Amino acid sequence: MPRTILIADDDPHIRQLLVFALAKAGLDTVEVEDGEAALAAAETHLPDLIVLDINMPRMDGIEVCRRLRSQSDVPILFLSSRDDEIDRVLGIELGADDYVTKPFSPREVVARVMAILRRVASCPPAVTHAAGSLRHGCLALDAEGWQASWSGQPVSLTVTEFSILRTLATMPSKVFSRDVIIDRLHGPGFAITDRTIDSHIRNLRGKFARLGANDVIETRAGIGYRLGACGAG
Repeated sequence: MPRTILIADDDPHIRQLLVFALAKAGLDTVEVEDGEAALAAAETHLPDLIVLDINMPRMDGIEVCRRLRSQSDVPILFLSSRDDEIDRVLGIELGADDYVTKPFSPREVVARVMAILRRVASCPPAVTHAAGSLRHGCLALDAEGWQASWSGQPVSLTVTEFSILRTLATMPSKVFSRDVIIDRLHGPGFAITDRTIDSHIRNLRGKFARLGANDVIETRAGIGYRLGACGAG
């Protein structure tokens, strides 16, 4: 089936260029002109990837990325101006997959989109080796149902967040480096940064903290992360 790309940019000329270029590559497109419309379109059309401009009216791309990452692992490619370096870095930390700087070649955008789609297709979440349930203190993970709970209360996690937590829970005493976590999620050589893992860890901690759980994941400075006591004392 054709894959759908959501293009969110307030410049109609840029949207037109990308629609044309992506269509030539055999991809379907949906286009919107502001951040709020991008969130609505992502929920309605369930795109395979989102091309997201940083500077948009009604809601900027950084906030759109933040909200998407709270509930979805849809790949995100940022479009940014040359003076948006800080926002660009923040976007990557929030979990964006790549970025292209304006002005850009439509061919470059298509190449990056196709590369991300290939990575996603070749690295589906691994579930066969972690069937069943994992429990540690107040934390329970249903690996087959992709469900997490804390003292019986469900916690809504994205696929990546659940996969990170499951990785830590399989060996609660082990400290996992960021590189090892990336390898467990996507396989060796997957091109994401340590900061992306840090961002997912922050999101995980924030979701559990809202339930009063502040000891889910421990940081070992200079090494990585391991599962915390999880209320077990």
